[in-house]
Amino acid sequence: MISVAAAKEKIINNVVPLTPVKSMLHLAAGKVLAEDVYSATDIPSFNQSSMDGYAFSFDDWKTNQSLKINGEIAAGDNVVTYISPGSAVRIFTGAAVPPGADTVVMQEKIKIENGHLIISDETMVKGLNVRLKGFEIKAGELAMKNNSLLTPAAIGFLAGVGITEIAAYPYPSVSIIVTGNELQVPGNTLQAGQLYESNSFSLSAALKLMHFTEVKIYKVEDSLEKITEVLNNSLQKSDVVFLTGGISVGDYDFVLQAATACGVEKLFHKVKQRPGRPLYAGKKENKLIFGLPGNPASVLTCFYEYAEPALKKMILQKTSVQIKNALLAEPFKKAAGLTHFLKGYYDGSIVTALNAQESYRLSSFAQANCLIKIDEATIACEKGELVEIHLLPF
Repeated sequence: MISVAAAKEKIINNVVPLTPVKSMLHLAAGKVLAEDVYSATDIPSFNQSSMDGYAFSFDDWKTNQSLKINGEIAAGDNVVTYISPGSAVRIFTGAAVPPGADTVVMQEKIKIENGHLIISDETMVKGLNVRLKGFEIKAGELAMKNNSLLTPAAIGFLAGVGITEIAAYPYPSVSIIVTGNELQVPGNTLQAGQLYESNSFSLSAALKLMHFTEVKIYKVEDSLEKITEVLNNSLQKSDVVFLTGGISVGDYDFVLQAATACGVEKLFHKVKQRPGRPLYAGKKENKLIFGLPGNPASVLTCFYEYAEPALKKMILQKTSVQIKNALLAEPFKKAAGLTHFLKGYYDGSIVTALNAQESYRLSSFAQANCLIKIDEATIACEKGELVEIHLLPF
C-alpha cells in the first residue's frame, strides 16, 4: 500500500490535458479557453449615449446656452443626423451620438422652453454621458487570454466583440463499468442474495454536476473474459474509465487482471486509507483508469479525493473540492496506519462526523457536505480540535 499523498501525486503527475477542439461560443460555457482571442471590432463601435437625454456640442452650448431641439435618435437608428450650430437632438440610451455632438445631458437636468433646450446641471463637463468608440476595447486588441475560464460573463463579452467560435478544452468522455453478479437494477424485484446497484447513479450524478455529458454505463458479470472485453472496448471510446467492484483479492475480483490484459499501466493498487483501501489507478497512453472498490461510500470518497482533481486537470480547471480547517464537534479515535475520510457536516465553523461511517453505507454520505481527513499517524482528535475538511462540490 502507498500513502494518500503518494497516490494523489501519482495520479496528478500522469494526467495529460485533452487536445483542444473548436467549439461554438454558445456551447462553451464552463470550458477553458485554449487560445488568445482578439476583438473583431471596436466596442462600442460608435460614440454611444449612456443616458436618455439630449446630445449637443459642449462648446456650442457654452456660447449659446439655449439650443434648439431638432429631431431625435433612438438606439438602432442608422440614419446619420448632423448637429448644426445652436441645436441639440433628443437621444436615448444606446443610440449613436451624431456628428457635431460630444456631450449628452440627462433628461432630468433640463427644461424645454419654446422648443429650446435649457440645461440646469452645474456638473456638466465636455464628453459627459458619452461612451467613446473603442472605449472598452478596440478592434485587434486582446479580449481574453489563453487558459481563461469561460464564465457566463466571458461568453457574453466574447459575443459582444463579435466572436462566434473558439478553441477550448473539451469535457472528457467517460465509461462506467459496474461489476458484481449480486447487483440488481433499481425498480426490479430483488432476488435472494441481491442488492440494488447504486454506484453508477452516484458517479454519473457527480459527473453531471461537472458538466460531463458523454457518459456510458456498462453492467458486466464477474468474468475475466467479459470484464476484459468491455474494458478494452471502453478504452477505445473513452478518455476515462471507472470500474466499480472487483478490485479486491476475492476469487471473483478480476479488474486487476483485466486491466493488465488490456495493456493498462498500473500506477498503484491499494492505498493506506479508510474507506477505499483497494483503490486502483492506471493509465493507457493518455487515458485514465480507476478501479473503485464496490462499497458505495468508498466509490464516492475515492471519486472526490482522487478522480475529481484529475478530471479537472484534464480540462485545465482547478479542483472544486475546497480544503478548510474546522473545529471538531466531538472527539474521535482510531488506530494508526490508515488515513480516515469521515463523512461530515460543516456548519461554517464546526464540523460533525456523522453516524454510519461504514464503507457500505450511503445514508451518512447523503447528509454530508464534506469529508473530514484524519491523517494515518493520528490516533485521537479532541473536541474543539482543528481538523482538515474537504468541502464537496455540490
